[in-house]
Amino acid sequence: MNKAIRHEIFTRWQNDNPNPKTELEYSTPFELLIAVLLSAQSTDVGVNKATRKLYPVANTPQAIIDLGIDTLKSYVKTIGLYNTKAENIIKTCNMLVELHNSIIPDNREALEALPGVGRKTANVVLNTAFGHPVMAVDTHIFRVGNRTKIAPGKNVLDVEKKLLKTIPKEFLVDAHHWMILHGRYVCTARKPKCGSCLIEDLCEFKEKTEIDSY
Repeated sequence: MNKAIRHEIFTRWQNDNPNPKTELEYSTPFELLIAVLLSAQSTDVGVNKATRKLYPVANTPQAIIDLGIDTLKSYVKTIGLYNTKAENIIKTCNMLVELHNSIIPDNREALEALPGVGRKTANVVLNTAFGHPVMAVDTHIFRVGNRTKIAPGKNVLDVEKKLLKTIPKEFLVDAHHWMILHGRYVCTARKPKCGSCLIEDLCEFKEKTEIDSY
């Protein structure tokens, strides 16, 4: 995989979807942070169902604190690991109120200091809420990076570093969303839909399928 091929791959994705967005529903950086915290090992669809009920009632750190842990759990109980996630959300909201005047910080160190926020979650918030050119590598991006050979790596940090190094700068802010959507809907885990893939001729995956359903 060389520079010219990578450029063509991202050019095609950009032409097909000029303004890619996360499928998590949010209207503020705080709502995004909470949605991402809830999304670990869960689907965006499931998270959105919960937050559509939660956010009209409480969508600020203080409002979440005022709900209390038990009421918060009642809103997110349909989501996997909801007990731990709710506890982390309450702790995070307390830190945001006490240390950040209820404002979501736009730097990695402060974000990763929040309970339940790891590197991937911090990267999602930095990229999606604040437009930082960072890569949040989830299972979809890890798979696409390795399968296509855009950025092969043994672990998520390897793939993240290679993507940051090799993706042309003009595509970097949106690359996270293009790769997630590609992995979620086209380059799927079990049966990739190679027959309807925009980059099939550029991809280095050796076991291509002929499934055309998009």
